[in-house]
Amino acid sequence: MLERLQKILSRHGIASRRESEQIILAGKVWVNGKQVTELGTKAEAASDRIEVNGKLLKIDAPAFTYLLMNKPTGVVCTCDDPQGRKTVLNLLPEEYQHLYPVGRLDYNSSGALILTNDGDFANYLMHPRHHVDKTYEVWVKDIPSQSTLEQWQQGVMLEGRMTLPAIVHLQKIAQSPNPKSLTSTTQLQVILREGRNRQIRRVAEQLGHPVLALHRVAIASISVTSLKMGMYRLLKNTEIKDLYPAKT
Repeated sequence: MLERLQKILSRHGIASRRESEQIILAGKVWVNGKQVTELGTKAEAASDRIEVNGKLLKIDAPAFTYLLMNKPTGVVCTCDDPQGRKTVLNLLPEEYQHLYPVGRLDYNSSGALILTNDGDFANYLMHPRHHVDKTYEVWVKDIPSQSTLEQWQQGVMLEGRMTLPAIVHLQKIAQSPNPKSLTSTTQLQVILREGRNRQIRRVAEQLGHPVLALHRVAIASISVTSLKMGMYRLLKNTEIKDLYPAKT
């Protein structure tokens, strides 16, 4: 069966479909001895000789795997980092090295992250129209006013486009331990239904309350509260179906 190359690469755990497209455009993929740089190119995984970075793709794709990780800070959500920083794959054993992260948590953020080699599943979760809820615990500088929280809830203009309405609750206020300082910090619960780049940090900065710490507690109803930092587990079949209703 002929399929687009990026779908084949994704299914074999090379990278997400989006990242596979970049690999193809960079001229790192060869099919039957010919270099491929066009995204519309199709191939048959069972019969064509497909090479990525000089490595021959195995005919049989690995079974689909779905992991939930409690990502620590100081780790990047990529399969390989040009700067030599630790990646989420460095936290996994060899049997899971073919997986890739679904979406991103930035270097200084922690919490729920899903890794898989199922490209359709990953695309579903990342597509804006599906609005998968993501819940965060966010520590910000000072104490946001009620009007500021309402503004955040209603939407904030970022790069000429309003953010979708969010749920923002004030959870806790901590006074500075320094008696000479009037600085306070506030813990917020923020629930987003979109995932624009560094959205929470950018909105908080714009509203005058920079983020001090950010932890993603849950993706949809799937929480990492029972996972120690840096640990992971397989998703249950019921959890996979909750995240991806089309999965049978």
